[in-house]
Formats: sequence, C-alpha cells, structure tokens
Amino acid sequence: MNNKNKKKPANTGFNWMYFIIGGIILSLILGQFSSSLTKEINEADFFNYLKAGDIKKIIVQQKEEIDVYLNKSAFKKPIHNKDKNIKIEEIAANTTLPQYKFQIGDLQLFEQRFLKIKEEGKLTAIIEFKNSQDPFYSFLINWGIPILLMLGLWMFVFRKLGAGGGGVGGGLGGGQIFNIGKSKAKLFDENAKVQITFQDVAGLEGAKEEVQEIVDFLKHPGKYTVLGGKIPKGALLVGPPGTGKTLLAKAVAGEANVPFFSLSGSDFVEMFVGVGASRVRDLFKQAQEKSPSIIFIDEVDAIGRARGKNNITGGNDERENTLNQLLTEMDGFGTDSNVIVMAATNRADVLDKALLRPGRFDRIISVDLPELNERKEIFAVHLKKIKVDKNIEVEFLAKQTPGFSGADISNICNEAALIAARTSKKFVEKQDFLDAVDRIIGGLEKRGKVIKPNEKRRIAFHEAGHAAVSWMIEHAAPLLKVTIIPRGKSLGAAWYLPEERQITTTEQMLDEICATLGGRAAEELIFGNISTGALSDLEKVTKQAGAMVTIYGLNKELGNISYYDSSGQSDYNFNKPYSEKTAQRIDEQISEIIEFQYKRAIRILTENKDKLTNLAETLLLKEVIFSDDLEIVFGKRAFQEDETIVVES
Repeated sequence: MNNKNKKKPANTGFNWMYFIIGGIILSLILGQFSSSLTKEINEADFFNYLKAGDIKKIIVQQKEEIDVYLNKSAFKKPIHNKDKNIKIEEIAANTTLPQYKFQIGDLQLFEQRFLKIKEEGKLTAIIEFKNSQDPFYSFLINWGIPILLMLGLWMFVFRKLGAGGGGVGGGLGGGQIFNIGKSKAKLFDENAKVQITFQDVAGLEGAKEEVQEIVDFLKHPGKYTVLGGKIPKGALLVGPPGTGKTLLAKAVAGEANVPFFSLSGSDFVEMFVGVGASRVRDLFKQAQEKSPSIIFIDEVDAIGRARGKNNITGGNDERENTLNQLLTEMDGFGTDSNVIVMAATNRADVLDKALLRPGRFDRIISVDLPELNERKEIFAVHLKKIKVDKNIEVEFLAKQTPGFSGADISNICNEAALIAARTSKKFVEKQDFLDAVDRIIGGLEKRGKVIKPNEKRRIAFHEAGHAAVSWMIEHAAPLLKVTIIPRGKSLGAAWYLPEERQITTTEQMLDEICATLGGRAAEELIFGNISTGALSDLEKVTKQAGAMVTIYGLNKELGNISYYDSSGQSDYNFNKPYSEKTAQRIDEQISEIIEFQYKRAIRILTENKDKLTNLAETLLLKEVIFSDDLEIVFGKRAFQEDETIVVES
C-alpha cells in the first residue's frame, strides 16, 4: 500500500478537553438550577418560622450563610408556598437541599438569639456548623476549573502559534505545539516560482554584476569547485531604504531558477526562549534538503546587531542566542552544499563583526541611490505600467528627481497617474509628473490656508531672498521655481537645480550656506527685523557648518582633523572625542562660518535691493514664479546650470 495515499486520521487531540470542559459547565448549570430551588429569606422571617416550630435544623455555612431545613409538619402550611413558583413539596422531595437560606451578620449574636428562642419555646430545632464547602466542589471551583481553563487557553495559543510557525514544511502539522520552532520562511520553488529576473531590475548595474557570479555558481557549480575554488557562502546587500535590495535578491533566485526561502529578520524573534535558534536550525535544514537553494533574510539587523553593546539582559538574551545559531549554521556549510545566504540591511554599521567576516558574508554589495542614467532606466520600467502621453521624455523626468530611490520613483509614477485620473485625463501628462514631484517633496498645497497680508509679504521677500542669492553666486544651486502657496508644514517653498557631484569643495559648501541664509537676510534688509520663518534654514546651515568643522576637516583654524566615526561605535552624547577647549573652538568656528556667510548674503541683496523688491512683488502677484522670471529681473545666469531638482522651504 502506498503510504502517501493513506488517509490520515482526523486530529482528535482536543476532543477530551472539550468533553471535560463541557461536563464541568453542564454540572455548574445544573448545580445553579438546583440552588435556585432554595428560597431567599431574611433573618426576621427565619425567627418567625422558628417561633412557630417549623424549623427542623439549620446549618451555618462559612459563618455567614444559613441553610434552613423545615420539619414535615411545616410543609403543609400555606405560608411556605406563598409567592413561590415551585411548591415546597417539590423541595421537600429532595432532602439534600435546604428550603430556605439567608445571610447573617454577627454569628455569636445570632447563635445566642437562636438558643434563647429554642429554650423558651422548648423546640427541637438543632444547629450545625459547616466551616467549608464540599471538598470536591471546593476543589473544582477554586482549582479545577481555573487550571483547566488555563490549560485550554495555553494549548489554544500554542495551536495558533504552531499553525503560523509551520512555515515551509510544517513537520508534524500546524496544530501541534512543537511547530512554534519551525521556520516561517516563505518558499518559492517549482510550485511558486519567482517570476522576477534581472530584466525587471533597473538601475543597479554594478550590484547586478556582483551577484551574477552567484547565479552562475548555482547554475554551474562544478565550474568553480573543479578548480578547488570555494563558493561564496553569503552576500550582504547594503544600501538606503527603497533602493531595490529585496528585488535584486528575488531576481537572483529567478535567474538561477532554484528554491528561494524568503523571510525577515524579525521572523526569528519570539517571546519564548530558544524559538529563534530553533527556527534558524529548521530553516537551514530545509534549505539543505532542497539545495541548490537561496536563503534570503531581509532586515538582517533585527537579529544581527553587534553583541555586548547593550548587555543589560545578560548573556542569555534571546536575540543573541538566535544570532549565535545563525553564525553556527552559516559556518557549517561545506563547499559543495550549494546553499547561499543573501541578506539585506540599511544599517550595516550596527551588524556584528563575526557576521561580516569572510566565510559567512563573503560579498558585501553596495546598493546605492540611482544616478541620472539609472533613474532613466527605472522610470522606463515603471512607465510601462501606466498610460503616458507620447511627448513624455524619460530623461526629463530623471533630471527632476535627484536623490530619489527606486521606490520613490515608483511612487511618483503612481501619484502622477492618480493626479491625471482625478482630472479625468486619458493620458498621464508632463505636468502631472511635475505636480507629483511637488506633492511628494513639498507636500499638498493648502490654498485655503488663511495668511495675513503682512505675513504673506514677509514670506514673499524671504523666498525671493533665497532665489536672488542662489542666482547670483557661482556654486549655489540655481532656482527653478518659487512659490508662496503653503505646502505641507512650510509657508513657502523653492525648487532648485543642484548638480549631482561625488565630492564637494569648501567653496561649494560656503555658497550653499550663503544661499540658504538669503531668506533671513532679505527679511532683515527689507523689514529691519527677523522672524521664526528661517528655522529650517538655520537648522540646515548649522549642520552644514558643523560638518565642515568636525567631519570633513574644511576649517583652517582646526586644521585637517575629523571626529567622525564611520564604525558607529562612538557615542557623542556621553563621550566626546575632544576636550572642552576644543569644543569651544568648534563652536566659535561654526558660528564664524555662519555669520560670515550671513553678512555676505546681506551684502549681495543690498547691492541688488531694487531687483529683490521687483522679484518679491512679482511673487506676490503670481504666487508662483519660475527661472524665466528671475532671468527677466536679474538677467541670464552666468554659471552653468544642471537640470535636477531639490526643494527647500
């Protein structure tokens, strides 16, 4: 008989639990019904019945509740059947139940009064004391039911966790408790193939070249091992968010056409001790069984952070145990295991050094933000999915998005399509893309926001000051568009055209600081005072000047010194890498740089005050002005322009 075709018996592991709990609930319901046959009375009624000679005995329960039993002659009296749905004879039929019950206050006073009435009336009623409930019933109420309910809840939680933790190859079944230690990786194999290839990944030519060797090994492993070479065991993709690290890993699996195990670093972490390490072992076991294969761990920094930095919880920290198991498994592969681990992170600086050493992650692949040509390729991929106007130039769109990641470009294309659909257009036009860029960078326009005329005038001169200074100095990014329509949190915004460069000189940074201070300089020149509107400008220039002095060594006073720590090990909040005297000199140099460029901006605007006023008045009239308007006021810019955009509020 073929065991694979043999029908498995139904899972009856919980039937006994349901039966026991159901029986307990039924018994409690029946007990509650039986107890409802006993009538509640007050203490005065009881003593009236006692004086009438109707009481056979009473039982004191827990020193506060009295159970009353009537004698046979009392059953025939109408008073004991008055206002009662169930006749007293029915109660008498069950001699184990009291006919009445009531609560007392002071037991000693009650007992004295009971004995006095009994003696005076020469009654035969007796009193008994019962200090505890029925042992079985007491145990059931106080211990049995809570324990059974907790056990049922515990097994229910583990059943859910087991079903979720079964992942790939659930082992003994999702309903079993031990599945919590199973890997939660999602498997892409012949049944669910990865459809993404390198053709779907645009703008990552350098990274694709590096991972091509991994694909070639998975397709032709003998080509490398026959010469005695060792195949790389791991590749770490490092780069800013949205640059396509996960997409590149999936493309590797799609090109190699091998099983692909995908999960996040947080999928290993659980509240139960040892679960993370167990899931790591199960994941690598499954990968080896399906080799050649790829394991992809996204956001690996969730479990790969350096050990010992925050050792508050001691050596038994669950995350560290998971990392230790991951290190062990990665180091345990042979040269012919045909299993490669790929991981992605944007925080490579916090990863443990043992994870990054050769033999674990042999390849560290940088996935940077796309440059101009790469952005063109990315736009070309995303534009295939939407209906665009024939006049759209991909190069123009790429020039408008410096510093944008692949995810940002995808968002722009989607936003442009939504803007076009909002106005019932048949195609997405050029202006829709420009509006999408404005929307994403600057925020949503708030034309309905009420601004006082004097505040609007100040905003106009502030933005005109930025535009004027940037237009008239060499290394500042020239302006493309200025608006005084509120966007997002800003009351005005300016779009600039910076050049994309790999290094920056001292003169370029100083010119950028000067242009940024042009807004506040214009306020002081025209209104004779300054406002809080330059907050973001001051924050920006302070950081720039601080970087010049402490990071890039561009200050002549302090010389060629950098206090930057690329490893991320230093904590400047508590341990500054310089003395108090040096700190004072740093503060002085930062202030000197900013104040000098501020005075320079005032001087430039003073020499062109009439043109500044003309530009501001034009801005007040139109609310939005472009580089053509600046050219009319200031003349053609003598410096070379590039056509990429950045926005500054």
